[in-house]
Amino acid sequence: MSDIPGDLKFAKSHEWVRVEQDGTVTVGISDHAQAQLGDLVYVELPEVGSSVQAGNGTAVVESVKAASDIYSPLSGEVIAVNEELADAPETINSDAYGDGWIFKLKISDKSELDNLLTPDEYSELVENEDH
Repeated sequence: MSDIPGDLKFAKSHEWVRVEQDGTVTVGISDHAQAQLGDLVYVELPEVGSSVQAGNGTAVVESVKAASDIYSPLSGEVIAVNEELADAPETINSDAYGDGWIFKLKISDKSELDNLLTPDEYSELVENEDH
């Protein structure tokens, strides 16, 4: 089982959310998700300035095995994308919770954070998937 940082929230679709001090959120995919996907070879990032809805496909990651949609865990406006991933998508494999972040949002409804899983709940979800 991979380590799950305690300061994150998770979507059931394996995206993580870190609430930053300025109220924006950083989004990426979990270590579990990157391990399931295998070696990532391409990341399609959302447009900065675009509006996203919680649960809608926002980005795409492609591995040697498959392409997978990344769903926005929250609604809001994309304020930054991780341009480094264009040249080094494998960063997600090596540092899913750090340098492998995918995009940042200015969220439109903070109450949506209540719909996300705590690290313990997410850990349980992953454990149940593996059985």
